[in-house]
Amino acid sequence: MEKFKRLKNEGNDFVKMGEYEEAANKYSECMKLNTEECTVYTNRALCYLKMYKYEEAKQDCDHVLQIEDSNIKAFYRRALAYKGLQVRKKNMAGI
Repeated sequence: MEKFKRLKNEGNDFVKMGEYEEAANKYSECMKLNTEECTVYTNRALCYLKMYKYEEAKQDCDHVLQIEDSNIKAFYRRALAYKGLQVRKKNMAGI
């Protein structure tokens, strides 16, 4: 559990520095240790949103909502992911 906390804190520090790829990697390592901790999924979803990886963000939020069906952050970030996917779809249609 100590390693999990350390990795999560390192991920949080990377987010604060705007290093979203590094943060997502730390959160992914956390998930190998505990698949039920929803905050690392919503945190990684935030990173994915910042990197315009909307499908990955949506998947993380979907996972959280299977565990906690009233997780507000998961609903909000999934909505942002859907919005990003719609914008991308419109832009692709214009090409």
